[in-house]
Amino acid sequence: MAAPSDEEGAVGPRCHHRPTAMLDVPFLPFCTFLGTLGLLCVAMVGTWCQHWRGGFSLDGSSRTFNWHPVLMVTGLVVLYGAAALVYRIPNTWSGPKLPWKVLHGSLALGSFVLTVLGLAAVFRFHNAQGTPNMYSLHSWMGLATVLLFSCQWAAGFGAFLLPWAPAWLRALYKPIHVFFGSTILMLSVASCASGINEKLFFSLKNGTMQYKLLPAEAVFANTLGLLILIFGVLVVAALARPSWKRPDSDSPDSRQ
Repeated sequence: MAAPSDEEGAVGPRCHHRPTAMLDVPFLPFCTFLGTLGLLCVAMVGTWCQHWRGGFSLDGSSRTFNWHPVLMVTGLVVLYGAAALVYRIPNTWSGPKLPWKVLHGSLALGSFVLTVLGLAAVFRFHNAQGTPNMYSLHSWMGLATVLLFSCQWAAGFGAFLLPWAPAWLRALYKPIHVFFGSTILMLSVASCASGINEKLFFSLKNGTMQYKLLPAEAVFANTLGLLILIFGVLVVAALARPSWKRPDSDSPDSRQ
């Protein structure tokens, strides 16, 4: 029996690898979709608070509380997710790494600032209304996420941005930093989802607007929660995808 020709041999591998190639989604279109989804989440939480919850103010009323979900979704989920994906951008894979470190740290810091403002809004509302603080599972989970986030940012700053941090420390801490980055994002998503659900239970109580009757506000807010969950899952999936990870290099640029 004659051996297969070079042409026949070439066709075989191409057919074998074609399904894998079809599933290989380019990063930039994926990133564009993810950015659009994140902006949609921010727009929806703002619309929810403006249209159904009365808008925004700083007077200690429920309108002060409305800053809380907007700032938390924007900072702790969307902006944090953007910070996590900085090193997946192909342009970061060559040249000096320091500018991208600064961008990553700055986005995370901006996320942290918005998160702290969101916490301040809910504490101001509770104190003005005489409502106890930190009594629900949502509040415990949210505060734990913020505390873990602050430790993560401080440790990352010390290990990766300070010039005197030893290389062995960076190599030791890097997988820990990556793990807790994904963990904090999923905790953020869980906190936002539980907060949306808690707000609906508290707000939709009268006979015509009960949560169990699924009024328009409940449908809208539940959809928002699902979109936030999808956003978080897609970010974690992007972080875990081997072909999108920044190649390790022993060059001086990578070790700076």
